[in-house]
Amino acid sequence: MNDLKQFFLFCAGIDQQILKQCPSDENKYLGIGATVFFTGVLAFFSSAYALFTVFDSWLAAVLFGTVWGLMIFNLDRYIVSSMKSKRGFFGNLGMALPRLALAILLALMISKPLELKIFEKEINSEVLIMEQEKYKEQEDRIQERYAPQIAVYEADVLRLQAEIDAKTSARDAKALAALQEADGSGGSEIRNMGPIYRAKKADADQAQQELDQTLALNQPLIVEKTTAITALQAQVATDISTLERGAFGGLAARTEALARLAQQSEAIHWASLFVMLLFVAVETAPILVKLISPRSPYDYILAEHEQQFELAATESMDVRKSEVFNRIREKTEVGLHQTKSDIKLRKAEIDADIQKQLDQLRNGGWKYEA
Repeated sequence: MNDLKQFFLFCAGIDQQILKQCPSDENKYLGIGATVFFTGVLAFFSSAYALFTVFDSWLAAVLFGTVWGLMIFNLDRYIVSSMKSKRGFFGNLGMALPRLALAILLALMISKPLELKIFEKEINSEVLIMEQEKYKEQEDRIQERYAPQIAVYEADVLRLQAEIDAKTSARDAKALAALQEADGSGGSEIRNMGPIYRAKKADADQAQQELDQTLALNQPLIVEKTTAITALQAQVATDISTLERGAFGGLAARTEALARLAQQSEAIHWASLFVMLLFVAVETAPILVKLISPRSPYDYILAEHEQQFELAATESMDVRKSEVFNRIREKTEVGLHQTKSDIKLRKAEIDADIQKQLDQLRNGGWKYEA
């Protein structure tokens, strides 16, 4: 039990030596540490499930899920431990806002895969529908590729058949008129096979010849175009049968399925929203606890410890700064004195040389020296 307490205190990211001086804060930081730990555990399960839908391998899912869970755990621990209570609510709020934003982002990342697991059965049903829609879309694209040519051939067949039908109707009408003229049921209504009948019979024969000519011309074309239509339809069927029916239901597809379900069902929409808010609340709880809690003995001792270190560091830096300044000043003054001495010595040498040359001029022994 003591080891577990030590572990949770480690998760809270506190200085346990300081905490020993204020045992009243122990429960507070045990709760914060446990929350940080279980957030990391949830992050592990969340990422493991998400990665399993990507790799279809439990080994890879557990491996990467462990890495992700440890990373989230370490980040949460850093966020909590770096937030130190200051004097004043607004000072603490300004320090907490960026940490809250980061915690909310992490909560959203953790919650989404777990939402997918919670609504897995409903998502599986929606994924099947999406898969069928996807395959139907692929089949429609193939059919659209051949549809214009098939439509042209079908229009030609209809046109050729319409010509045959028109010739057939004309032939039938003229043959009926000749028959009615012969039996007296139409035309002149005189039963005979006289000149009127023979004229109508000639028209019917002419219509039959035209029909025969149209059939001889159009029937081969109809057969040819019908065969072409059948071949194109067979090609469509072949292309559809060779479509790759890969696995459908990865992370992106399942996320889209959940979004569609939320749009279709108000109950799923609210359930998904509350699951997300639950993870946001868990992730931000340690920060909010630190934000709204008054300064505790641990905060005062920690502030005193940091202030002592800050003052000692400031004093040490001031001493070093003063030493450096004194050394620079010393070197500057020594250099200045040395420069003045050099100038004075050089001036004396120049004066002596000038005096020597003047003495030579006075004595008439001057000579030019290069």
